[in-house]
Amino acid sequence: NLEKALINTPFSIVHLATHGQFLSNNAKETFILTWDGPLDVDQLSNLLQSANTKRRQPIELLILSACETAAGDKRATLGLAGITLKAGVRSSIATLWQLSDQAAPLLMEQLYENLKNPNISKAEALRQAQISLLRRPNYHHPFFWSSLVLVGNWI
Repeated sequence: NLEKALINTPFSIVHLATHGQFLSNNAKETFILTWDGPLDVDQLSNLLQSANTKRRQPIELLILSACETAAGDKRATLGLAGITLKAGVRSSIATLWQLSDQAAPLLMEQLYENLKNPNISKAEALRQAQISLLRRPNYHHPFFWSSLVLVGNWI
């Protein structure tokens, strides 16, 4: 269903809010969870490559809000976020560590509000969302607002 939706609907932004496991040394054990089971890193890459070749426009921004989706090592720089770029996605927003269940929705809500403005870049939209969360009394610690990174095309 995800592949069909990616191919048949011209989403410019795709958000995968899911859980997963990220072990770059074993592709079959590195996955995100879908409704009907794990989608391993190779399957995710193939799905995104297939969708991008069949779409008129590539996915402009893929948001991976599962924990540690930007964590990588020598073999997989930038973790799943790096893999999505290799698969043809123009930009990914991913996480370096676990997200706060309370802070993440606030950050995402502000990010999407900022992305509506055609006059600011993706990088600026993320920066403003992080600043918005930083200014809240209960979320000033970097743990809450600084785990998201943008990789790929920042414009």
